[in-house]
Amino acid sequence: MSNEIIKKPALSAVPVIKRPSPEQAMEAVRTLIAWAGDDPNREGLKDTPKRVINAYKEWFRGYDMDPEAELSRRFNDVSGYDDMVILREIDVESHCEHHMAPFLGKAYVAYLPTEDVVGISKLAKVVEIFAKRLQTQETMTAQIADAIDTALKPRGSAVMIDAVHQCMSTRGVHHPDVSTITTQFTGEFKTNPHLQDRFLKLIGKS
Repeated sequence: MSNEIIKKPALSAVPVIKRPSPEQAMEAVRTLIAWAGDDPNREGLKDTPKRVINAYKEWFRGYDMDPEAELSRRFNDVSGYDDMVILREIDVESHCEHHMAPFLGKAYVAYLPTEDVVGISKLAKVVEIFAKRLQTQETMTAQIADAIDTALKPRGSAVMIDAVHQCMSTRGVHHPDVSTITTQFTGEFKTNPHLQDRFLKLIGKS
């Protein structure tokens, strides 16, 4: 089976790569099982490589999705509405790029529309796209705000992510109750502390 060329979506800042074949990926999983100290050929592990690569397709499907495309359908019939549009508690399921361990939490997203708004489900989809990649929480927070600013040209955007990292909970320092909070403010949110405060109060994080 020939290797498939994968082109990364805009905003990812990840170069075009040559994706290994499923057989190569499964062999890599067998190697890791052996590295962990088990026999990849024993009964309980024989089908694990296939299950792992199928899980990877789901966990990392964001590489095959384009946030700009999700935000391309906009609406301008908003009867003069010009205040915040806020989505609270969007589920975040991502993987740390340093250890490939999950980090789980919630995202809070807002923007101040100019002429156009976008379907609210599309904002949640943009969070999902960036979450379904190997990430740092800081980078993902900035990417979400950048995607909104690029597509919608709002007067400003605000993004907060509150997540618990398994690479800190289950290894290393072993602190399971520590969450990480990251924020990104642009435009009027960045220059107006009153707007930042309103955003934080409305999402219950003041």
